Amino acid sequence: MTADASSPPNVLIIGTGLIGASIGMALRESGVTVWLADTDTDACRLAASRGAGELFDSAKTPDIVVVAVPPHAVPDVAARSLAFYPDATVTDVASVKAAPLARLRGLTNDTARFVGGHPMAGREVSGPGGARADLFEDRLWVITGNAGAEPRRVDDVRWLAKQCGSLIVELDAAEHDRAVALTSHTPQILASVLAAQLVSADPSDVAVSGQGLRDATRLADSGPDLWSQIIASNAPEIIAVLDKIGVDLAEIREALAEVSVVPEAELTDAIDPVRRLLERGNDGRRTLPDKHGGAAGEYEIIPVVVDDKPGELARLFAAAGEAGVNLEDVRIEHTVGRLRAIIELDVSPTMAPRLREVLAAGGWQIRG
Repeated sequence: MTADASSPPNVLIIGTGLIGASIGMALRESGVTVWLADTDTDACRLAASRGAGELFDSAKTPDIVVVAVPPHAVPDVAARSLAFYPDATVTDVASVKAAPLARLRGLTNDTARFVGGHPMAGREVSGPGGARADLFEDRLWVITGNAGAEPRRVDDVRWLAKQCGSLIVELDAAEHDRAVALTSHTPQILASVLAAQLVSADPSDVAVSGQGLRDATRLADSGPDLWSQIIASNAPEIIAVLDKIGVDLAEIREALAEVSVVPEAELTDAIDPVRRLLERGNDGRRTLPDKHGGAAGEYEIIPVVVDDKPGELARLFAAAGEAGVNLEDVRIEHTVGRLRAIIELDVSPTMAPRLREVLAAGGWQIRG
């Protein structure tokens, strides 16, 4: 049975961590029959107790098998699934595609029923306890069908992604791995490298850190076991990005070394490589798509002081709503040692004067 049949296909999810359990929960909300399997029986039972599906037994026959295990285990589990369930479509959710697919082709000739997938969603927590049915809603799900995949198998994976509320993007495995090396894997490494410097730092230095450092190191909370496997599986593409970063860092270091010894009259020229890099960084930020998927918009930032007590954010958002102003983005910067925070509201420049007027009339303190 495939996804275009009259009744929904049965789905077996192998691996009940954050991603596997979340897929199960999303499918169950759509009325799909989901079975769960995992070598970690405690994780499997927890996922089942949270509504991700029922425990699997060998008497059941799945129509779709989702391999939700770490990248290094995908080829073996996918090969066994193709052998055990000869009529099923098999897909995976690993964040690396080319190397596992190459290994799978070395294990079996029956890859026409295998279609790679990567839901581009996650959390800084792991395991079924952190699973959510809405984890993939309006998030990208990359489908990396191999060249010999049967079209109806690709359709099955499209159906799976749509049932989870995802937006589908189709790439080949090499394109996918190059993209995630730049946009996901290298940022993880850089965040961890920066956060690791804090371990041996003087506590008084860390005490003056602000929201910028928290933002830059947020990814460093990710699980080391899974991420070390992900990074190792995409090593060639990550190395290519790190090499480019290394060139930039070496140039910056050389410029800073020169700045410390040149006469003041020559300072502008010496610092020019730093300025050029910062300008390129500005340009790079502007290439990121906005929340609607288009070119990044130009917003005005309105910083508002908010007391750290229940209901204040709701009151602020209600004021914006009453003013008829849409909030394009929101950031919170906490004030260390004080029970207040700065809420940065991104709004359309045409609506900013109206929001400032309404907030000021309501007694809100606006910075800047």
